[in-house]
Amino acid sequence: MIGRIRYNSPVVLTFFFLTLAVLLLSIATKGASNDLLFSVYRCSFRDVLAYFRIFTHVLGHANFAHWAGNMTLFLLLGPILEEKYGSRDLLIMMAVVAVLTGIINLILFPDTALMGASGIVFMMMLLSSVVSVKKGEIPLTLIVVAIVYLGQEVYSGLFTADNISHISHLLGGACGGFFGFFMKNWRRG
Repeated sequence: MIGRIRYNSPVVLTFFFLTLAVLLLSIATKGASNDLLFSVYRCSFRDVLAYFRIFTHVLGHANFAHWAGNMTLFLLLGPILEEKYGSRDLLIMMAVVAVLTGIINLILFPDTALMGASGIVFMMMLLSSVVSVKKGEIPLTLIVVAIVYLGQEVYSGLFTADNISHISHLLGGACGGFFGFFMKNWRRG
């Protein structure tokens, strides 16, 4: 017998559906909605939307491939982390990554617009690697993830021009490692 469908991971699923709605809106407006509301870029501090975009740039994606790439990993890792850390704390971690990547992009890359959830995805990748950390141990999986993914980001950021915000990936990964190791009071189990 098939059971009923349960909204099992409210933060992850709500974020997913918001990004999907933003993607469809962007397609319908030929990108104008992303420019106005869902990407962060240098503008006047008198622009009220500038403060809004520091949070919402993680909802915008350039196209379906960009969105699908982020959401595949997001949906794989997110429910596990939401169960481990709780909905409220995962939402806080995601908001911290959004604000941090948005502000750093404004400071370091004033002529480049930033959008997408990849900083959050990289936070989740590193955070998931430390979910089962025991006192005094460093999981080998964390080391491997750091070498493979973050090493790739450093290499790509230094040697390729690909319209990818490698700094957002690195910041997200650093936040995931920080949250996993130093925010023990966030852990529920």
